[in-house]
Amino acid sequence: MAIRDFILLCAVCLVWGLNLVVTRWAVADMAIPPIFFAALRFLGVAVCLVPFLFPRPPNLRTLFFVSIMIGSVHFSLLFIGLQHADASAAAVTGQLGVPFSTLMSMLFLGEVIRWRRAIGITLAFLGVIIIALDPANFSVSFGLLYIIASAFIGSAGGIVMKRMPQISGLRMQAWVGLFSFAPLFALSFAIEENQLATYIDGGWMVWAASAFAILGVSVFGHSAFYTLLKKYDVSLLSPLTLMTPIWGVIFGIALLNEPLTPRLILGAIVSLSGVLVIALRPNEKMPEAALGKKAGAGDS
Repeated sequence: MAIRDFILLCAVCLVWGLNLVVTRWAVADMAIPPIFFAALRFLGVAVCLVPFLFPRPPNLRTLFFVSIMIGSVHFSLLFIGLQHADASAAAVTGQLGVPFSTLMSMLFLGEVIRWRRAIGITLAFLGVIIIALDPANFSVSFGLLYIIASAFIGSAGGIVMKRMPQISGLRMQAWVGLFSFAPLFALSFAIEENQLATYIDGGWMVWAASAFAILGVSVFGHSAFYTLLKKYDVSLLSPLTLMTPIWGVIFGIALLNEPLTPRLILGAIVSLSGVLVIALRPNEKMPEAALGKKAGAGDS
């Protein structure tokens, strides 16, 4: 990989990792309703990427269904989870999109999983269990259950998207944004309260967090990543994207003062080792499964 492209990939992973921390701060510390915050993000993405809506892609019904899965449902679960879980733990747990995608490609696409990837899948889940389960209190992290569910839904959406005609990354982002913001606003105003007042009172830092998610993550991050996908094999890129959860852990500790516990360290090593094993042996039927949800809507 060229040095310039490697630096670009590092910047993309940094942006994705930082966004988890920024979102956690917005929905937890600043108490912005998470579904409303997700709706604003998709509205902004749809507005910024209006030119990419044309020409209209084929099979809009399937595209709508996929958009709801990898957009509205995936991100609402993710943001609710971040409201109740540390960003550092969520950064690792979110990588379950990789083993979920691999398992679903086996079930629905006929992929054959051999012993090395089977061990990788086992390690990925075992590491998350170590992080999520507190044996001292016999409790499970409530927020991380939402993160796991969001990873599963995002991966399922990627499997459905596999059956669609090819569509560019930015066009996909534009249509996901267009189809996702209205259902999220409707759900937010049905079950959340004081959305506008809380968001306005949050001030420029909250507004900057929204702008960062829209422009930094969805526009820059995903356009740059899809550019790299056109130049390099998934088998090269997928192990390198493990920089994303590492940045998430670093920023969570540095910016939000989250604790670096032995359980988090052990769980992260075990889980990310499993994800790395899967990434180094990509699927034959669906190579992008090694990227988890980044093969669909992209990271958070």
